[in-house]
Amino acid sequence: MPRVRINDFQMFYEFHGPADGELVILNNGVFMNTASWAFQLPELARRYRVLTYDMRGQGQSDHPEGPYSFELHADDLVALMDALDLEKAHMVGTSYGGELNLMMGIAYPERCRTLTIIASVSHGDPICRAIIDRWIIGARMGDGARFFRLTYPDVYGETFLARHPEIIPMAEERYGALDLPAAVRLLESFQRFDVTADLGRIKVPTCIASAENDVLKPRKYGEIMHAGISGSEFHLVPDSGHVVIVEKAAEVNSIILGFLAKHSA
Repeated sequence: MPRVRINDFQMFYEFHGPADGELVILNNGVFMNTASWAFQLPELARRYRVLTYDMRGQGQSDHPEGPYSFELHADDLVALMDALDLEKAHMVGTSYGGELNLMMGIAYPERCRTLTIIASVSHGDPICRAIIDRWIIGARMGDGARFFRLTYPDVYGETFLARHPEIIPMAEERYGALDLPAAVRLLESFQRFDVTADLGRIKVPTCIASAENDVLKPRKYGEIMHAGISGSEFHLVPDSGHVVIVEKAAEVNSIILGFLAKHSA
């Protein structure tokens, strides 16, 4: 189990794919961990050297006390890259991880070859913030299974749920093991996130993908980022909810691989 100490905590990471491939770093959604990229890793690792890791507060990394922020997550990622002697990477992230990509493009553009931003926002409008407020209240109840029941209609698409009802008990069990105090710190970090005014500073090649039926972070946010980041490309994945990397994995993989191929070193 590879772990490295950075910024006073232990961070879990894994490498996949050929050692001489261009580096791709996968940035997790808020309650994800390295295993959550199961539908992307086989495709990416055929050609690329892929680094997966858990942010502070996630998965097998430590869950330190104190407030989290995207600035702090960006500092952590750069510290991880330095510790592993990695200079520059294609950054691929979904939801919370896509928002970290925005912060990386603003604060550390020299460490980014490209940014792929999936089902993410550059700020939260009142509805999005109200949903996250409800999630925070639910997490503070201290029951992971109940917390899942309060959140899952916001993230899964109706078509996917109708076709895969087995996902509910499986995901409910996973949420039962979630560190809910750490989840609150991550959610509070999101509530403070707003970089829309800084989008014009991002000069790294950027690909944005939104999901057509995303309730939590709908397509308008993708369009805002597309308008704000010069030269970016925008994709709308049809008939999918927020967890588009699972619901429409083949379509998402095609977007990622096509974009990376255009910007290969």
